[in-house]
Amino acid sequence: MKFLHIADVHLGCTRYQLAQSPRDFFDAWMDVLQRYAIGTPTPSSAMSAEHEQSFAPNGVADEGVGVPVDFVVMCGDFFHKKAVPPETMNYAVEGLNLLKEHGIPVVAIEGNHDQHYNDSEYSWLRSLANWNLLHLLEPEIHEGELVYSEWDETTKRGGYIDIGRARIFGSHWYGAAGNIAIPKLTEAIRANRREGAFHILLLHTDVEGHQMHPIPALTIESLNKLKEVTDYVGLGHTHMHYEIDNWAFNPGSIEVTNISEYRETRGAFLVEVSDDNSITVEHVTDYHHRPFQRLTFDVTRFAESRLITDALLGDVRLKARGAEDGKPAPIIEIALTGQLGFPNSMLEMKKIRDESMKITGALHVRIKNLSIPVEIGDTTETGEDEGREHVERRVVDLIVAKDKRFKTNAQAISDTVLGAKRMALSDDEPEKIAEFIAIHALKT
Repeated sequence: MKFLHIADVHLGCTRYQLAQSPRDFFDAWMDVLQRYAIGTPTPSSAMSAEHEQSFAPNGVADEGVGVPVDFVVMCGDFFHKKAVPPETMNYAVEGLNLLKEHGIPVVAIEGNHDQHYNDSEYSWLRSLANWNLLHLLEPEIHEGELVYSEWDETTKRGGYIDIGRARIFGSHWYGAAGNIAIPKLTEAIRANRREGAFHILLLHTDVEGHQMHPIPALTIESLNKLKEVTDYVGLGHTHMHYEIDNWAFNPGSIEVTNISEYRETRGAFLVEVSDDNSITVEHVTDYHHRPFQRLTFDVTRFAESRLITDALLGDVRLKARGAEDGKPAPIIEIALTGQLGFPNSMLEMKKIRDESMKITGALHVRIKNLSIPVEIGDTTETGEDEGREHVERRVVDLIVAKDKRFKTNAQAISDTVLGAKRMALSDDEPEKIAEFIAIHALKT
């Protein structure tokens, strides 16, 4: 038995408001499906004109993996937003129809980006399930307890589904309540195990030690409870690849949704299950995706805008990655850091951007002015990867530190402020944000 595990497809994501971005996510997803689910070359008809030559040298697609998988699992955030634009829905249907034509079932769960609204049981993933394009697995809640029922082809609903020897269980997006939900999930799965089956759980969550956000993550101790009842935990949510004990696997997003992720390894997992339920797992990364680069430039030592422009463009010539023939043009972000000795309005932002585009041939160059006044704090320790989140953390820490009420728990208060903001930006429901703040309030 063989299956493909992907997560965080984020169809519809628009980076920097670029018109090409939604197509990037579609092209990446389609190439992953063609290469690793179907096992055949990616046809040029599935690619945008810009990308047609980018899938292999000389424009000739590779041969894929050769043998189709038995099924595909998607562990949350298939869409980037709950409100799905028509173009994005077209992309979703095209890819899912491709799998359906090849007889490959798709099993999915909701993530925080594509979950249904609190006042409705419907989401676009539910619609796709009703259209027979995927199986959306959701446990039911009865009197506060999680209950699993088998997938019903008539109602298009269920908490678990059997595909061959695999019994696949779904879950909800639990956010900050993940550690509370895991014991209930464990017992619900235990009550629905099948003798001799390979038991898979799909779970959209950060895990302690691997998270990229300050939102409280699922602890390793909680996660390990699931070992009693599962053979494979398919994870999503964190946009980087990691594995835990050859049992829990997070593939990472298939495309970069934010420049801060550009160095993280991402991809998909091809999983082969032997007759004794032992597994061989391969993290696959050879597919179409757009290259990204972040450069940083310290403006502290310059007294004039012209000097910054000249020195920065010199750095671009030396360090920036240029466009390569037959590959997608890169997106480059240049972050200005340090202390600026004159008004921001004097920076030659347009000239820096336009000249950088000419030098690199990039699809897009973004200039982010992260330089800060001296009263905000010391900027001499700014690292190469310093970005908005680091600056934001310093600013929040300083504001909190000035309030004597938080003298003994300043770090926890900062974590709460930043965590609540991230949840709001991720379109979490107000009730879940309030729950997160309440849980943190108890700790502080």
